[in-house]
Amino acid sequence: MKKVLLVYLRPYYVRMALGFIVKFMGTLFDLFLPWLLAYIIDTVAPTGRRDLILQCGLLMALCAVGAFSFNVIANRMASAVARDATRAIRHDLFARIMRLSAAQTDEATKPSLISRLTTDTYNINQMLGRVQRLGVRAPILTVGGILITLTLDPMLTLILISVLPVIALLTVKISKFSIPLYRRVQEASDRLVRLVREDAAGIRVIRALSTGDTERARFDEVSREVVSCEREASGTMARIEPSTSMLLNSAQVAVILAGALRVASGKCEVGRILAFMTYFTIILNAVVNISKMFVVFSRAAASADRVAAIIDLPEDMTVLPPELSGSEPPKASPEAGVPAIAFDHVSFRYGHSGENALTDISFSLYPGQTLGIIGETGAGKSTLIRLLMRFYDPTEGRVYLFGRDAKTIPTSELRAHFGAAFQSDTLFEDTIAGNIRLGRPLTDAQVVEAARDAQAYAFVEDDKQGFDTGLSIRGNNLSGGQKQRVLIARALCGKPDIVVMDDSSSALDYKTDAALRAALRERYADTTRVMVAQRISSVAGADLILVLSGGRVLACGTHEQLLASCSVYQELYASQMGGLSA
Repeated sequence: MKKVLLVYLRPYYVRMALGFIVKFMGTLFDLFLPWLLAYIIDTVAPTGRRDLILQCGLLMALCAVGAFSFNVIANRMASAVARDATRAIRHDLFARIMRLSAAQTDEATKPSLISRLTTDTYNINQMLGRVQRLGVRAPILTVGGILITLTLDPMLTLILISVLPVIALLTVKISKFSIPLYRRVQEASDRLVRLVREDAAGIRVIRALSTGDTERARFDEVSREVVSCEREASGTMARIEPSTSMLLNSAQVAVILAGALRVASGKCEVGRILAFMTYFTIILNAVVNISKMFVVFSRAAASADRVAAIIDLPEDMTVLPPELSGSEPPKASPEAGVPAIAFDHVSFRYGHSGENALTDISFSLYPGQTLGIIGETGAGKSTLIRLLMRFYDPTEGRVYLFGRDAKTIPTSELRAHFGAAFQSDTLFEDTIAGNIRLGRPLTDAQVVEAARDAQAYAFVEDDKQGFDTGLSIRGNNLSGGQKQRVLIARALCGKPDIVVMDDSSSALDYKTDAALRAALRERYADTTRVMVAQRISSVAGADLILVLSGGRVLACGTHEQLLASCSVYQELYASQMGGLSA
């Protein structure tokens, strides 16, 4: 936590110092008021001089205005520093999340990342503001009040001082115990965010299957877990304030009794006792505020650790020098040249899973050729695509792009080769043109051309606003086929070197699918195409077809070769096309 705060507060040290000075001056005005009141009662009032009383009253009013003004200014400065520092933390956290590898994202989980970016940064903001507002004022009021009361009546001050070490020890002990509890609160909140995201994304299915009661029960269970963790953490920290108040109020009772005896014996004046009780109230409130600050600090400490855990994650998708790639690329074909894509005995497993998702995958695809990937659900088709685009690194083997090990290609350069339409991809709340362009420096002509090739132009132009038509969240105002055509247009826009279509035409009718494949053959002859599909008709014209099952290549070859030699492919063809005759 210290590292995170020091790094992000360093640019604001001067502003914080100025704020502390202003807050210090305002606090001094607060401390001066009770002393001035005692002076008026014990010294000025007995003289009967109204002019001195009025002058002292005016001085008290000026002190009150000064205390108010300086404290307001200091609080605004503190809020500005907390705002700017939190904005920098949130910016860097978001940037780091965007750079996380797929494996790191899987490890952290998306709901947890959302929680860290929202709730945890908010907790840090609250702590930064509270520390600057009360972190100066409360200790100064406590120490300054004690010093001034020593000048008023040292014996009464000793009664007050005697309880402060007990309060300090109690606060520190409880705060240390509460930090792990607040970490559990945030982890439970992660699970709540995950459930809400799942239910929001699947609301149509939940309503269609009438499983609302089941989801409410799941939500209640997770919500009760959050409440239980919050109750335990808050209950632990809540012990500080009543314990502090009890100790201080007990000390106050003792001070009142001792003060009354000292006034009765003539050892102390009434004005001093009145001022002492005012200072005692100030000190009591200051100590209570310090205890409250520990509550905020404990919550923020847990949140800062969670934020730092993401920001400090090492880069695990590093770019290697070519000489450290570990193996030679596959030999080029004299006729076709260097392969655009080559897998060399690639195996891969997710996380700490004991089983491979892919095992010993090898093939080569040359520029301008089409690769078709087909297989049952869970065969490893999408995993192969993720390795191709280096969302993950292989557990064994190498992936090559244009003769270079993918690990030696900078990420921005590697991804610039690709245009991709993934399975269950996302449309954003933007125009159709904005979704196709997606922030890339592409012209309107390129957007229109890609929409034509993706068979999306017709339905786009049917709308009065055309490419300026606004899409709702996730493109919910489009049909499934329309969504897929916009996503394919996004992949084709700019004519990348490699187009990846991960089961992205499953919602298209056969006529539109055939027109799309014809456009790809005619207008993207120089583009390497990777097609993941469930339909044999979508991959039948591919130069190379991989038949996957259980993460292994059962067979590879052209459509005709597989029809002649692969029983699984034959069964798929028979079930989809109604026979084995090509």
